Amino acid sequence: MKKVYTLGFIFLVAISTVMATPAVQAQDMKIGFVEPRAVLERMPEMRAVQQRLQNFAERKQNELMEKERELQTEIELYQQKAGVISENARQQEEERLTAMDTEFRQMQQQAQQEMAQQRAQLMQPLLEQIQQAIDAVAARKGLDYVLNTTTSGGDVIILYVSPNIRDEYDITDEVMDELDI
Repeated sequence: MKKVYTLGFIFLVAISTVMATPAVQAQDMKIGFVEPRAVLERMPEMRAVQQRLQNFAERKQNELMEKERELQTEIELYQQKAGVISENARQQEEERLTAMDTEFRQMQQQAQQEMAQQRAQLMQPLLEQIQQAIDAVAARKGLDYVLNTTTSGGDVIILYVSPNIRDEYDITDEVMDELDI
């Protein structure tokens, strides 16, 4: 009986030690956080990126407007002559207009894809600079993790941070300093 009691006690001590170890390790972990969107908005290069994206979007919009005007003109011409042309000619004209409409819709989708690609291509160097600055600041501060405070959609991830923790672990300003902005 005494032997079972001793083994049970040893087992409890062992389990307690194993379970306490992760808690101690978690307490030693240093987690910082940063708001990359704020850093990005302050980067001087961002204005140039925004201007290039705006110019690209305007070009695409103009192309789409021209194609839409062309389609509208063709539809109006068809409507004017629909009553006086043969059934066969009407059917061919409707097929042609349907093909033009399909082409226009594909052009819209392609423009959206090209815009997304252009944005990603122009933003990549800036995001890499920010990541390098985050890495440098995190290494200097001895941080194990750095969390983003928001999602790419702007939703807040970190809902609360006490003021003393914010002062110590919010590295946003230090990242901006690292980037000289």
